[in-house]
Amino acid sequence: MGRWVRPEVYPLMAAMTFVTSLCAFQLTRNMFLNPEVRINKAHRRMAVLENEEEGEKYAEHGLRKFLRTRPPEIMPTINRFFSQEK
Repeated sequence: MGRWVRPEVYPLMAAMTFVTSLCAFQLTRNMFLNPEVRINKAHRRMAVLENEEEGEKYAEHGLRKFLRTRPPEIMPTINRFFSQEK
């Protein structure tokens, strides 16, 4: 592979591999966990799915629940440093 790929291309390959894996993860997650996606033939036959609790579970996942308890700051330490009067 050293003959075909130059060493300066490795960071680009790493970034593209990372982004491709994120896309594959998100597509797989939506395909299997999203209540709006209907893979099962019985669910496809129904016009409207009655799955409010499943949709609520999908929308209110653990990361979102955790972030609700956190202050909406990107860098709280730097914000406190510059906002506090000494």
